[in-house]
Amino acid sequence: MEIEYTKQAVKQISRYDKPTKARLKEAIEKLPQGDIKRLQGVTPITFRLRVGDLRVLFEMTSQKIIIRNILPRGEAYNKL
Repeated sequence: MEIEYTKQAVKQISRYDKPTKARLKEAIEKLPQGDIKRLQGVTPITFRLRVGDLRVLFEMTSQKIIIRNILPRGEAYNKL
């Protein structure tokens, strides 16, 4: 599957230190495996990937994965 990042996601990734960036990259490359759940009541259909205290919010189609946001747990669900 092809992985696509929004400008917002790229900006959010750049805020983190090197080890955190490496953990995020490794977890995102393994998609659709990992601690994934579909978010209820959110349009379009959105999933979350848990990477420690961070949440990667993304949409998934048959051909690609679009990474929308990468935020700390406390902030991730407020922006939906």
